[in-house]
Amino acid sequence: MNSLKIPFSKYESSREAHSNVSDALDGEDVNQVAELESEFAEYVGSDYALATSHGTSALHLAMLALDLKRGDKVVCSVNAHPNVPEVVRHFDAEPVFVDIDADSYNINLDKLEAYLEENKSKKLKAVVVTHIGGATVDLERVYKMAKLYDVKIVEDASDALGATYRGEKIGSTGADIVCFNFSSHLKKNICNGGMLVTNDDEIMERARLLANHAISRDEDALEYIYDIVDIGNDYSLSELNAAYIRSIIIQQDANIARQQEIAKMYSEGLDGVAHVTTPSMENEENPFSLYIIKIDKNRDSFAVELKKEGVGTGLHYIPLHLLSYYKSKYSLRVNDYPVALRSYQQILSLPIYANMSDAEVKTVIDKIKKIANTRV
Repeated sequence: MNSLKIPFSKYESSREAHSNVSDALDGEDVNQVAELESEFAEYVGSDYALATSHGTSALHLAMLALDLKRGDKVVCSVNAHPNVPEVVRHFDAEPVFVDIDADSYNINLDKLEAYLEENKSKKLKAVVVTHIGGATVDLERVYKMAKLYDVKIVEDASDALGATYRGEKIGSTGADIVCFNFSSHLKKNICNGGMLVTNDDEIMERARLLANHAISRDEDALEYIYDIVDIGNDYSLSELNAAYIRSIIIQQDANIARQQEIAKMYSEGLDGVAHVTTPSMENEENPFSLYIIKIDKNRDSFAVELKKEGVGTGLHYIPLHLLSYYKSKYSLRVNDYPVALRSYQQILSLPIYANMSDAEVKTVIDKIKKIANTRV
């Protein structure tokens, strides 16, 4: 049991979740995974959806589907979860980091474009765009770059389930592949699961094959007769996880509306508080899967004080160039990504989830004000 009175994240089961899970446990004749894939594709507006065991599995499978090879390059934000460069390194391919936008914490598109312009190469395979907190970059510009420089676009939509860009749901806006995660970093759910979506039938055909050991079967033959036609893996999602996740999809639009309400309460309640900077509320499409503030000094001690007061916090993320493996592997210096470094020293993610009560939000605001008052 989490001892924090207001933990950083909390799941709440629903009637639909209980009903779906019961069906799976009772052996009802429902293919929960197939139902989830169908419902998910309809929800985000994609042609195809493939359920995976985790969000990281979806990203890894995306690299497989793009036929990533040794020495290939994949560009990503330096402010992303370690699973982004990790799946690239598993192919002995090279992640390339780009600094971030100071306000959104997403990849800086001017710097991305400059890199693509200066490094035209067949080895440059893809760009992974992470939507921090579900807030998107200018995707139309990204897709134009992709055409111009002949790279694939993979969106890491771990925080962007149900989020929109110009009214269209993420997953349907034009990327080659979009990967979702139902138990993303620090926001652990009771289940694990991921989803790979695409409108490209060749990508989906390859992903489906490789998601199950690249097993090929003749439909007319006995079930236990099979062949292996490539190197795959097992990325399969269990029926129980799929049953639970189906209920998440039903609630997501309402959850986002509630998160936006909470974000508004936070921004109004923390307006003008010394040492605290709140995020911009200008982007009406921001789903606020994360609510990220800046603490102008001693962020970690501020988080410790909040923890003592019973409030959990998160950090999204430690820049990749500060992590031992990437730092030493690519001889990266601390100041190589100055915007990400400066942001990292100040950012703090506050609790935000649909089942947070107004009273809990007010408590968090009051605790922050109390701590801020003690700062010099």
